[in-house]
Amino acid sequence: MIQFLKRQKLFRRIKDPLVEFVRLEAFSGIVLMFFTIMALTLANSAIGESFITYWTNYFGVQFGEWTLKKSFLHWINDGLMAVFFFVVGLEIKRELLTGGLSSIKQASLPIFGAIGGMLIPALIYVGFNTQGSGTHGWGVPMATDIAFALGILILLGKRIPTSLKLLLTSIAIVDDIGAVMVIALYYTSEIDWIYLLYGGGIYAILWVLNSLKVRNISVYLILGIFLWYVLLKSGVHATLAGILLALTIPARASRNLFEFIGSNQELLENLEAKTSELPKKPNEKFIQASVSSIESNCVKVISPLQRLEHLFHPWVAYMIVPLFAFANAGVIIDTELTSKVFEPISIGIILGLFVGKPLGIFLFSWIGVKIKLAQKPSEICWSQILGIGFLGGIGFTMSFFVSQLAFTDSEVLSLAKFAVLIGSLFSGITGFLILKLFCKNQQ
Repeated sequence: MIQFLKRQKLFRRIKDPLVEFVRLEAFSGIVLMFFTIMALTLANSAIGESFITYWTNYFGVQFGEWTLKKSFLHWINDGLMAVFFFVVGLEIKRELLTGGLSSIKQASLPIFGAIGGMLIPALIYVGFNTQGSGTHGWGVPMATDIAFALGILILLGKRIPTSLKLLLTSIAIVDDIGAVMVIALYYTSEIDWIYLLYGGGIYAILWVLNSLKVRNISVYLILGIFLWYVLLKSGVHATLAGILLALTIPARASRNLFEFIGSNQELLENLEAKTSELPKKPNEKFIQASVSSIESNCVKVISPLQRLEHLFHPWVAYMIVPLFAFANAGVIIDTELTSKVFEPISIGIILGLFVGKPLGIFLFSWIGVKIKLAQKPSEICWSQILGIGFLGGIGFTMSFFVSQLAFTDSEVLSLAKFAVLIGSLFSGITGFLILKLFCKNQQ
């Protein structure tokens, strides 16, 4: 009975990967808010111009005649954000194989919601920008910043059901798949086919390694760096290397569960027998060897995909994404910029995020349930889905990222970022109030 209770206590500590993802992203959203406010404050202070121009300074590496130099901003947007998309790719693969998107029944509602949340904002934007400099920006209001959205949810405390947080996260993951497709198919510059051919060769090698069941993650990461470089030179956006690499990472462990249990059970029994023989003076060398073997078994029973996700996710959540926000959110808000807020580009982005996102997520989710292709969890009501629909309108970092690809003119880019801030702010406040009011009534 004691052993059973101990096992029950251990079992309760086991966390679902998606639940852990939600917890980590929610707290990183708070960090993200801080760095966003800091960037806006510095950009509109006495050192605003210096703060903006600082990110344009160049640095890089050089070996003989070979050089690779980029501005600070490009290293963040093209380099570090590739790591961000690598983690996104790992999360997508995990959810498709074993998580909330692994079955049609589980994935149907997030898929319907995400499709609506991408389609309606894009149509609203295009309705205001059929011609002119803003035609390329339809992808900007399609994006959702999951860290910011979950950061808002955490402010509501335990009143928000876990199932609602997981639904919002699943919608955002499907949204990320759409964003990656848009970046790959639409926001790509001129192609250098030689470098793209090199990239194809490297990618083929990665899949061969996967098929041969190679589990050494260092090999994948080294080849991933080369893949990033050739895509950077090819004209395809380099961050896609992160997604492509993630898809090749093995999702199965080298040791199955039964081998893991049997081996560790034998090791623990031997360890218990040895320590009971010498209670006053245990054999430290034997103990350390046993623990080391158990540790090795624990590593082997975890897939490379899970290990890499656990390794990189905290770095992405607490360093890379906040740094991206700090470098990109510094918009100088002056009278010239605010006077353009009713121009087609800004109106398309603001209404796309504030109206299109909640409308699309709510309407398409409702249609999916009504035609019986999707199933709404019983503990979630339509008012809550409308609330997370508004939180889905917090485009922020992802919308900033797409803006960098869509607009080359600095003034247009600043206007797009300003519109993203307004649309995200309105969406976040409205979603927070709806969920708070609804949860208060439920209490």
